[in-house]
Amino acid sequence: MGASGWSYVTPYRGSAAASLEALQREVFAQSYGDGEEYGTIEELYADDEFMEEEGTHSILDVRRVVESTRPPREFDEEDYFTVRPLAPARLLSHFGTDRPTVQQYEDAMAQSYAFTDARRRDDRGTSLLGEHEMRWTGLYVLLHTDDHPTHVGFFGSSGD
Repeated sequence: MGASGWSYVTPYRGSAAASLEALQREVFAQSYGDGEEYGTIEELYADDEFMEEEGTHSILDVRRVVESTRPPREFDEEDYFTVRPLAPARLLSHFGTDRPTVQQYEDAMAQSYAFTDARRRDDRGTSLLGEHEMRWTGLYVLLHTDDHPTHVGFFGSSGD
């Protein structure tokens, strides 16, 4: 099926993990709300063959937040299906601040999507999406209003 990138902005719910869980429940309800395939998100995750081979090509393909800003390693099973924060130095590089706003994030994402796949690989680090390299993982950015976190931007990719 190929790889698919995904990006979301969701309200901050006290932690990145709580924000991720709430967002996943919303996306699950939108995608599988009819209950025909899966009645709950837990049933979806229990279908290992589907989740590890095809996936949903959405935020549902990550399972947990890790606090390390170390890039995930392709041969480390613990790094798959995770989302981690964008490193502080990279926040400054992309936004000029360690407290970007929702608008700054959305502008950076729009600019990132304007790059072609080949150019993103060549210009890694010049676009926000270029920060993400490993499929079945993602990154997040806390987004601020008046110096307080109000939203979280999640982005990553799924599929082979």
